[in-house]
Amino acid sequence: MQITEGYMPFQKYHTYYRVVGDLNSGLTPLLLLHGGPGSTHNYFEAFDALAERTGRPVVMYDQLGCGKSDVPDEPSLWQAATWVAELQALREYLGLDRVHLLGQSWGGMLAIIYLCDYQPRGVQSLILASTLSSAKLWAQEQHRMIGFMAPVDQDAIAKAETTGDFTTPAYLMANQHFMERHAAGPVTAESPEFLRRSKRPGAVAYTTAWGPNEYFPTGTLKDYEYTDKLAQLTLPTLVTSGVNDLCTPLVAKTMVDHLPHAEWTLFAHSRHMAFIEETPAYLDRLTGWLSKKD
Repeated sequence: MQITEGYMPFQKYHTYYRVVGDLNSGLTPLLLLHGGPGSTHNYFEAFDALAERTGRPVVMYDQLGCGKSDVPDEPSLWQAATWVAELQALREYLGLDRVHLLGQSWGGMLAIIYLCDYQPRGVQSLILASTLSSAKLWAQEQHRMIGFMAPVDQDAIAKAETTGDFTTPAYLMANQHFMERHAAGPVTAESPEFLRRSKRPGAVAYTTAWGPNEYFPTGTLKDYEYTDKLAQLTLPTLVTSGVNDLCTPLVAKTMVDHLPHAEWTLFAHSRHMAFIEETPAYLDRLTGWLSKKD
């Protein structure tokens, strides 16, 4: 399978992109928006198998502030408008007039902002993977799940939120327990190479735009509230999530209930990345979805 890598000029910087397959194949490309902000494209290499199976080109990139893209020391950049402008520029640079758009976690938020506020042309369908339409509801649901943790972990998280000190050993251990339960387990020697490969996460972009952790949004995205705007999105939309996801069933159902043309697939054995934890089932679902939406 053909893989093309490159760098797109963006403002004063450069954005790394990776294309699997042939953009001239005649099939509408799948464009992937990673999470974080700052999580990098690496885990999306699981979708290489979709390109190999179907011939559909798959496009992924490292958003500014992480991975192989530039990481400028300019905190003012870490807001939604920057990443929307980068997405617009990438579509133009690669000639992506028609796309299927998949956003995971923060990437789904980016997709929702882009579609609701900018009304782009050429998006054939939307896949919202383990994402959210409301920062308030997200935080509420994370704290509900924290309530099921060991009392020592609950206390450490509550103390950190009260004091603003997210560096204590007790808090760091509690946060690790929470993330292993609902986001992902540790990378091991058996993990796919693309997960084991070293990467440059966008820690500053994450803390500036979102906050110190998944459940305490304090950054430039803390007022993200798009649930009522979802009614604008009349394109076919597939919502995916895992039973043990940060994107709880309530978060996912809230989006589905407000989207005019939505389907929802809940993966029984997954946390925050069903395409990693149930790859064959996820790719089967996505292949069938895309084949009917070109």
